[in-house]
Amino acid sequence: MAKTGVDAVARALAILKAFNSDRAAMSLTEIADATDLYKSTVLRLAATLEAEGFLVRGADRLFRPGQELWRLGALYQRSLDLGDVVRPCLRRLVDATGETASFYIADGNERICLYRLNSPRSVRHHLEEGQRLPIDRGAAGRVLVAFGNGDDPDSRAIRARGFHLSAGERDPEVAAAAVPVIDVHGKLRGALSVSSIRTRFDEQAIRVAIEALMAEAKALSGFLPPAEG
Repeated sequence: MAKTGVDAVARALAILKAFNSDRAAMSLTEIADATDLYKSTVLRLAATLEAEGFLVRGADRLFRPGQELWRLGALYQRSLDLGDVVRPCLRRLVDATGETASFYIADGNERICLYRLNSPRSVRHHLEEGQRLPIDRGAAGRVLVAFGNGDDPDSRAIRARGFHLSAGERDPEVAAAAVPVIDVHGKLRGALSVSSIRTRFDEQAIRVAIEALMAEAKALSGFLPPAEG
């Protein structure tokens, strides 16, 4: 009995996990194919999930995630601290690039280094969390301006690219790449940055940094706790 109960839960969860951004609505057959479950099993479990609000089935007979998942997701987000979701991103960026990774927020004419993980290399760009820097210089600052309220030609160009590179803008020995972090409601929440000693930030290093930054910003956007205010 116990084993049957656990198996049923595992199969129900497999159905829910089959949904993603590319498969937001699925037919019975598509769910069965995605989960390797029999259609009869999917139909039985889906009926229970639908009755409990975890799935909905429209007039088109397609299944979609239900409102109960939204409620639980909102509870999960509210329980998170921003640092809980940003710090793992910084660790992955440092692992991918070998350079220093940071998360900045805008504060008037300044930007604040809210979270930081320094490069393990002995020669590196080093800053402390909480440090304030000008918002009009450096990759992260320029991204915050561009995706905030910037309407100058440079800001429009940065928005079109989706990232910004800087070399010696604030510190002559430092180069950096940065991307915006925008939540699921379209609100700018900050900027992710990878910074390096300028002589080390060659074309290959820049490519790796931008790819890693964009991937982490995309992943981070869906897990951010609600913005204050």
